[in-house]
Amino acid sequence: MNHSLPELVDPWRMVSARRTFAGRLPLAAMKRLAGGLADSVGEIEYELDFDKDQAGVSGVRVRASTALPLICQRTLERFEYPVEIDARLGFIVNEEDEAALPAGYEPLLLDPAGLHPADVIEDELILALPVFPVKPGTQEMQHEWKEANEVEAAKPNPFAALKNVKL
Repeated sequence: MNHSLPELVDPWRMVSARRTFAGRLPLAAMKRLAGGLADSVGEIEYELDFDKDQAGVSGVRVRASTALPLICQRTLERFEYPVEIDARLGFIVNEEDEAALPAGYEPLLLDPAGLHPADVIEDELILALPVFPVKPGTQEMQHEWKEANEVEAAKPNPFAALKNVKL
């Protein structure tokens, strides 16, 4: 097990060596993820296991755990959204290879230059971001909509006085 995450790795060599990387990364290092966060305070605990399964599919198992600082869209308050990731990514060289992956695998299109492990972790965290972040425990706002004729009956008609005028 290696505690330092290299910048770039050869995914095929990592699979043949059955390498595992584990450690912590600061949220501040995740530049693409930062746009969806309230701030960059915190750390990500990760583990990357490069391996080949019984069917011969090469890939990486990504496990990550963190609390993402988000802004609640109901209360506009900062809260920490707990995230637990456990994803199995199968390596593909061409997009057409995606169909050959067995169930339970997500495709990871490899770049010929190599694999950036931190980017793989960041991609999984971006996918875990909620579209509409809501702080747990906040009450949903209830609003009763009135029918259009109820609203009209409650409001006086400004032309009502003209009905008494005769020409």
